[in-house]
Amino acid sequence: MDLLHLVSDTFWSTKIWLPPNVTWDDIRPGVRPDVNHADYRHLVYPLPLAAIIFVIRILVERHWISPIGKALGIKSTGPKPPIPNKELESAYNANSRLSHKTTVNLTKQTDLSERQIERWWRRRRAQDKPTTLVKFCENSWRCIYYTYSFIFGCIVMWDKPWLWDIKNCWYGYPHQSVTNDIWWYYMISMAFYWSLTASQFVDVKRKDFWQMFVHHMITIVLIALSWVCNLHRVGSLVLLVHDCADIFLEAAKITKYAQYQKVCDTIFAVFTVVWIVTRLVLYPRIIYSSSVEAPSILPMFPAYYIFNTLLILLLVLHIGWTYLIIQIAVKAIRSGQMEGDVRSSSSDELSDSSENARPIVANGTPKKQTRPSPLKKAGSKPSSPKKISK
Repeated sequence: MDLLHLVSDTFWSTKIWLPPNVTWDDIRPGVRPDVNHADYRHLVYPLPLAAIIFVIRILVERHWISPIGKALGIKSTGPKPPIPNKELESAYNANSRLSHKTTVNLTKQTDLSERQIERWWRRRRAQDKPTTLVKFCENSWRCIYYTYSFIFGCIVMWDKPWLWDIKNCWYGYPHQSVTNDIWWYYMISMAFYWSLTASQFVDVKRKDFWQMFVHHMITIVLIALSWVCNLHRVGSLVLLVHDCADIFLEAAKITKYAQYQKVCDTIFAVFTVVWIVTRLVLYPRIIYSSSVEAPSILPMFPAYYIFNTLLILLLVLHIGWTYLIIQIAVKAIRSGQMEGDVRSSSSDELSDSSENARPIVANGTPKKQTRPSPLKKAGSKPSSPKKISK
């Protein structure tokens, strides 16, 4: 027990987390009648809030978003399942990736040709993929949350001086009061990212799964550290900047699933502009203030460098996502419609099947078959980045 206290005291040393000549008692809630300091114990509240948010999500998706999706004609069923085969099913359960060696062995066990095995394998893997309706529900929920969060953030931040002059994030630090609206903005935002982190393992798995996982964890750590160190002013700015573009990204996916291609293209164009403005212009302005302006106002301390490094890591993620977005935008201009998604599904998703390979026949007449757009298989910063997350 003494060792645990020693480790805790060493980790939370005031020499690391606070400016020189400031102690934890100096920023303890209630120590000063004129300042309402942040209480680190409140960081436990986002956990039950995250569970509540997840329950709300299930109810909203099931009783509101899903019926709307069905009314729009979005498919709620997957492709036709393959013919049952015990040997192939057993091999698939052992390893869902089909190698040439596995294919050759299975041809000997089942007397099927390599082409038949590959076709069965594609159909079987397609059964594990979520339906378009499931993906529509996921993206609709995110769009609803980001819209709410951005509007609430604007309302909360509108009368805050640091929104209009970032230098106010540093004046008077660390004795800066936490108002009730900032408290709720922080707690709900952190709860949402906790729920996103947990739900990633049950939601549609995308090719940037680990990028988004790292993004969410960095966002949570940033929120927690900024709260503990009373850096909620710059933290609230980062949250506000990261929510805006995500609204348009999710909306573009929703309209793609609903087959409103022109609306999707328009929204994606707006998203691209908003993303670049918020993630590569406004967000770097915050980093400039924390890197250049803050040192001229405050004495530096180790936690400042930790916090600033995490902010820069988020910017690196934003730059990577911006490259993907620009690629999609260029392809869209060349093809006349958007043909991709910065958050697309796993690359090993069903790309071809016998159903897609054959034209649809009605009354003996082949119908013209349209090639599905990659975004139709789409699953969020750069927000964010928490967050993009952001």
